[in-house]
Amino acid sequence: MECISIFDMLKIGIGPSSSHTLGPWRAAERWIAKLRSENIFDQVAGIQIHMYGSLSLTGKGHATDYAVMLGLSGANPEYVPVNDIHAIVQNIKNTKILNFNNAVPLPFDPVTDIIFNRKFLPFHANGLKFVATLADGKKKSQTYYSIGGGFVVVEERKNAKRNRETFKTFPLPITKGHELLAYCEQEKKCISEIVLLNERSLRTDAEIDHEMRRIWDTMLECMYIGCHTEGILPGGLHVRRRAFAMHQNLKGDMPYSNPEEWLETIRHTEVKFRQILKWVSCFALAVNEVNASLGRVVTAPTNGSAGVIPAVLMYYLVIENHDADFKDIKQFLSVAGEIGSLFKKGATISAAMGGCQAEIGVSSAMAAGALTELLGGSPEQVLMAAEIAMEHHLGLTCDPIGGLVQVPCIERNSMGAIKAINAAELALGSDPKEAKVSLDKVVQTMWETAKDMNTKYKETSEGGLAVGVYLSDC
Repeated sequence: MECISIFDMLKIGIGPSSSHTLGPWRAAERWIAKLRSENIFDQVAGIQIHMYGSLSLTGKGHATDYAVMLGLSGANPEYVPVNDIHAIVQNIKNTKILNFNNAVPLPFDPVTDIIFNRKFLPFHANGLKFVATLADGKKKSQTYYSIGGGFVVVEERKNAKRNRETFKTFPLPITKGHELLAYCEQEKKCISEIVLLNERSLRTDAEIDHEMRRIWDTMLECMYIGCHTEGILPGGLHVRRRAFAMHQNLKGDMPYSNPEEWLETIRHTEVKFRQILKWVSCFALAVNEVNASLGRVVTAPTNGSAGVIPAVLMYYLVIENHDADFKDIKQFLSVAGEIGSLFKKGATISAAMGGCQAEIGVSSAMAAGALTELLGGSPEQVLMAAEIAMEHHLGLTCDPIGGLVQVPCIERNSMGAIKAINAAELALGSDPKEAKVSLDKVVQTMWETAKDMNTKYKETSEGGLAVGVYLSDC
């Protein structure tokens, strides 16, 4: 079993998809590292990439072709200037030259060297194979699987041993919700404190705080950009950004000049129930509009569901607790990451494997549990809130129109955020001893539902809204 840090669940990367963009990008980086470790990087004379399954069926709409070209060019998704992305890709298309790891110019034509195969590989729905032709004519290849949330694996037995060894570094190993509750009782600590004990086995407190601040800063900047950018999203569906207009109607004459001032100004604006709904929806839409336009977001646990957690955290900061500070943000993200890891270990966070219940459902559960702890809930109530949120996302399909993370994906983030807040309130007003369904049971049920779900509803754009709505109607 894997040792999954909260920083594995909350990754900084480029949109629009963690499984179809960030994962293939990271796979390209891993392949370069593998070639270097085998001392054959300098012998590479040509490259081809083969996409399989969901990566093939919705890869162009999810910018998978962009991701592999950027990864092979040596760009880092956490730091590459967003404004440079299109220029890098366009230069490759125009010159038919790819600067391999920013070091070796290679002939490369995306039209012929990125091959989209409709068939699925048996190990996972998101497969891609890198093939290198060496100077002596020999070929070296490696297949990777993007399993959701930016996680990348290879189908090798030795990985299981490595993961088990890594897992032992956690002093309090957790795979199930009931184990997490047992540690809370044993250590007399809340969930976020248990998470911190485990994270300290991997990083210093200073490193943890630094990464937490980077994650929050990225989330805040993403919401800020989304609320201040108007226009049409790329991809051909002609989807108009809505966060800008919503924000303009909500903010009034608030003066500010940067994301931090913006946050403080919103905090002290009097809001009523309908405005609360609009603000939460605005925050969620803003994130996923940035995501849909190849902007930088935080997987939470995926790019397609990146708006739920920041929207609910903003709800806490601007509605529930105006005096909240970094300590509260850190607590929220810690609990959210831990709940996400339970779904990652016990089910899936890949829409290509489980439909959108594995993305929006998991993100809503993460946010619900995190909000519950900040509002004073017990560990039992935290898990109850997460269970409630997922229970009401079970069976949710992934059916993006045109293979784009736009319709219905962007709106689903606002719905997932509202459900998370409601789930937290229901849990806080309930006795967990009377709960009929545990978090462990709903994780298991989600996985069983995922296995029963027809493949066409798992991020293939071959079912649901993706075929029920014709592109000519959009």
